[in-house]
Amino acid sequence: MFTACILITLSISRILLIAVHWQRVEAVDGLLFVLLQGLRFDLILTCALILPPALLSPFLCHKHSWFKILQCYLVTAFLLTIFMEAATPTFISEYDLRPNILFVDYLKYPKEVTSMLLAGYKLDLLLGLSAVLLISWLFAKVLRASSGTSLRPNLVPSVVCSLIVVILCSLGIRSSFGHRPANPAKIAFSKDLLVNDLSLNSLYSVLYALYSSSRHEKSVQAYGRMEMDKVLEEIRDDMALPKEQFISDEIPTLHRAKWVEPLAKPMNLVIILQESLGAEFVGALGGTPVTPELDKLSSEGIWFDNLYATGTRSARGIEAVVTGFTPTPARSVVKLPKSQSDFFSIAELLKRRGYDTSFIYGGEAHFDNMRQFFAANGFDNIIEEQDFLNPQFSGSWGVSDGDLFQRAHQEFSKSADKPFFTMVFTSSNHSPFEFPENKIELYEQPRDTVNNAVKYADYAMGEFFRKAKQSNYWDNTLFLVVADHNSRVRGANLVPIEYFHIPALILGGSVEPQIYTRLASQIDLLPTLLGLMGIPDQRPSTGHDLFRPDIDQIPGRAIMQYNSTQAYMRGDDVVIMELDKKPSLYKRTASGLAPSDQAKPDLIDRALAYSVWSASAYQQRLYRLPKKEQAPFSEAPTPQG
Repeated sequence: MFTACILITLSISRILLIAVHWQRVEAVDGLLFVLLQGLRFDLILTCALILPPALLSPFLCHKHSWFKILQCYLVTAFLLTIFMEAATPTFISEYDLRPNILFVDYLKYPKEVTSMLLAGYKLDLLLGLSAVLLISWLFAKVLRASSGTSLRPNLVPSVVCSLIVVILCSLGIRSSFGHRPANPAKIAFSKDLLVNDLSLNSLYSVLYALYSSSRHEKSVQAYGRMEMDKVLEEIRDDMALPKEQFISDEIPTLHRAKWVEPLAKPMNLVIILQESLGAEFVGALGGTPVTPELDKLSSEGIWFDNLYATGTRSARGIEAVVTGFTPTPARSVVKLPKSQSDFFSIAELLKRRGYDTSFIYGGEAHFDNMRQFFAANGFDNIIEEQDFLNPQFSGSWGVSDGDLFQRAHQEFSKSADKPFFTMVFTSSNHSPFEFPENKIELYEQPRDTVNNAVKYADYAMGEFFRKAKQSNYWDNTLFLVVADHNSRVRGANLVPIEYFHIPALILGGSVEPQIYTRLASQIDLLPTLLGLMGIPDQRPSTGHDLFRPDIDQIPGRAIMQYNSTQAYMRGDDVVIMELDKKPSLYKRTASGLAPSDQAKPDLIDRALAYSVWSASAYQQRLYRLPKKEQAPFSEAPTPQG
């Protein structure tokens, strides 16, 4: 009865999801595949849920309480399964995928998640929980009615029956007589990741993501194998530096930017990381006109109109902008254990130069493990929600961007002669899109929409820059405004590249306006900032200084991580790498990615080399600065007067 109810309920849920996303399912002719493979993975989950009581049954079946314990377990397992299905539509609307490791990550922050759900998803929450409780109650009644009279079985029949069930469940969980058991790679039949995901069920998706995340953190080579000599040859060639400029055997990518001329006076640096600001919301990039302030500022500094994010989460954007590290299928290094100390960041480099370093955030800094990562890797001062006295507005994710920028301006204004580096991380443009009244003319109705939230966040940033231009710190400060990622990355491509396009702007008192049109990645921003600040100091980052003298001779490229799939793009050529599959070459077209009929093994090698390098650099702790006593600043070139 448990098996029948699980399979029927999951099938109904899948059919409803297929109906909602029918155009995408039909586009890849996926109906039969999704239904059959869905039944397969529902059986895998059912077998996994039955296995624990089957193993315990011979030892406990003679106990009077065993029958009630078994019923309680089955009802709980059923409730959890249905709960995950009920949560799926809302998760898909946000991430265009079934619940995965992101679902678990958010559960670590109950305050923020509860506030967000109550503020923006009351109806979804009420209907979902009501449906879960009602269906689970009906299941419990059916289970009790079908159970009959509880008998105390003899030991031998119990052992035999349990052994048979254990064997069947083990075979069902493996669901394959091949070398490897069934896993989500088996259902990757199309380039539309959501349609592929419909073949799974959400509880299995989350449980496998937990297992996979742990396994891939330990994995050295995520997408294939390559000898380390070949990896370093490819990475160094992409960095476009001769071998003799690499200055450490222990840290293979450590180098100096010899083309950078030091400045007489150190510049301050402020990085403004804008929450979920994809190009689709930026008027200056052809998007919805809800960023009038950023659009105006784009003509006052260095405007990047062909820059791509490395991922779809804030932690991934922080990884790229603050450390310059390339993405992996594992979680961002902001969360991984081996990077919680002695991991390179621009904050650590500037701290060694005598800078005050800080992080200002309107929410709770423990979110996404930011506090721990920052405190251990160069940030001396962390200002978070609890440090804002009497904010004008607070929402689910903390104080408003207006309060955030007001505090940032106050901190910068009281800075003395000592140079400072600060990262300011906004949050108003985050579901459920809460912001103060009467600050902007709404773009649309209803009020709490992403377009209105973007417009408010843009307004708050514009107000900050109006104050900054009149301040004592403007002339000697370099500002970077950049998105962490897009709002919602979605689409029928293996990697929907158009949703990785983000804005970036560098401005300040000494910046000459220009538009940078060459292809660039978030990982290129760190070395570019150091170059503009006149800091040639050694660093292990592999990104390009986008204003080095020979940049026109270096092909632009972008690396994008989408769930467990990675894209390496150079021009219109895109290498797609999936777990347990060989890399494939695609062409970027107006309608999306199309399989390429060209053979470009050099490009595939470059993409694979970055994948192997990222995993190896993390596992072997190769992405760091040397110990301080090994890197005196006297080695740096003498500043020019």
